Amino acid sequence: MTNWQALIRERIEKERDAATELLQEWVREPSVQGEERSIQEKIARTLHAMGMEVDLWVMGGEELLKHPYFVSPRTEFSGSPNVVGVWKGTGGGRSIILNGHVDVVPAGDPDQWSHDPFSGEIEDGKLYGRGSTDMKGGNLSSLLAIQVLQALGIRLKGDVIFQSVVEEESGGAGTLAAILRGYKADAALIPEPTNMKIFPKQQGSMWFRLQVKGRSAHGGTRYEGVSAIEKSLQVVSAIAKLEKVRNDRIADPLYAKLPIPIPINIGVIEGGKWPSSVADLVKLEGRMGVAPGEQMEDAKREMAEALAALANDDPWFSEHPVELEWYGARWVPGDVGEAHPLMEILQEQFVKATGERAVVEASPWGTDGGLLTTLADTPAIIVGPGTTAVAHYPNESVELDEVFRCAEIFALTILEWCGYEQE
Repeated sequence: MTNWQALIRERIEKERDAATELLQEWVREPSVQGEERSIQEKIARTLHAMGMEVDLWVMGGEELLKHPYFVSPRTEFSGSPNVVGVWKGTGGGRSIILNGHVDVVPAGDPDQWSHDPFSGEIEDGKLYGRGSTDMKGGNLSSLLAIQVLQALGIRLKGDVIFQSVVEEESGGAGTLAAILRGYKADAALIPEPTNMKIFPKQQGSMWFRLQVKGRSAHGGTRYEGVSAIEKSLQVVSAIAKLEKVRNDRIADPLYAKLPIPIPINIGVIEGGKWPSSVADLVKLEGRMGVAPGEQMEDAKREMAEALAALANDDPWFSEHPVELEWYGARWVPGDVGEAHPLMEILQEQFVKATGERAVVEASPWGTDGGLLTTLADTPAIIVGPGTTAVAHYPNESVELDEVFRCAEIFALTILEWCGYEQE
């Protein structure tokens, strides 16, 4: 009986140097929003060389732009194509999507970095650079898993669909476009940086904007006005109470280690125009977490009701209700049962590859997995190298050993999930 694990591990070791150089090449591409074409074309060439069916396209059109799940600060994507490569199976097996994004957040102040933000520098087993952990390291794990299975001459029964998408950092328009293009599968793996924890459930989130009204007056007679700043403190308090109510009813053990499973965060506050005037308007902007299995419209309704209830204690809010607007980024929650067959296979192969049981938790943030699970009927599980403790930070890095360990787990999982032709 063939010892596939030993052969896969041996092959990964042979490919280690070449794979590391490829990851460096990817990280050296500053693929911030609007500038992803170069890296996507390189990935497309790699997929072509692997003999995969390659689809590179610029998303757009009314079906996408008017879709209820479409969220993006832009509508023109000529510099940001999607890439999908399909390794066709022989038939009769289960299909799988390996989904990852290449868009990265801006590097920020280069003086806060020890290396150039797009250097791909390697030091003490870590590869540094913006996007190294979020999530080009994970993308490399997915690609290498496919390359290794191909190099071993394995003929899978099910299709493997490698997706390199854009716009994840802005709400998932790239994955939405891939879904609308017809790409679906029996399940999906998304190698976001989970520190190799397995997330079968992930919270969603959406951005909101509040306008809190006051009445202007001279600062010397401020008692004749109504301070929107003071009123905004009542609004912040009401949101904190809503956050507690929403979180107190979450009993899912996968959230046990998270102090606040689905936070409501206020990240922006702006108000007032002049020190000697009473502020007549305050703007608050924030992010509302949405629980796995919860409808986003229900979360919106709870927010609206909490704000309307302010009038019960303060008549000012009856005549001047807080204006609520949902805008900007949004991530759909996802929920895959722990008894799902891919979860069972993934955990088994994790033990084989690492000698340890995987930590299974719920994600504290959103990914494109919610779209795949909810809209494409493709249950998506999140697991990958790297950690959000360094993602979006200066000196972002990923441990190379973890990248290759993840590739081994993925290769073993794909083999078991898709099935293969026996010689």
